[in-house]
Amino acid sequence: MARITYSIVPHDGGWAYKAADAYSEPFPSREMAMAAAKAAAAEQQVGGDDEEISFQDEKGNWHFEHADGGDRPEATVEDG
Repeated sequence: MARITYSIVPHDGGWAYKAADAYSEPFPSREMAMAAAKAAAAEQQVGGDDEEISFQDEKGNWHFEHADGGDRPEATVEDG
């Protein structure tokens, strides 16, 4: 299972949560950034509907796949 970690970090004169190299908007306090990160982590884990997807690769070949809507990553929040 994939895992996403949101970290609380100083950013743009305030606090933000960061996942990989992406930052959230800045928040005025560490507590507000933590609350927003917890909300984002909870939403990240909500499954959706199964879908049939199709895409064309760089060689022009079409591919068809089944995407499991319940296949969601584990999301955690770290203060630091």
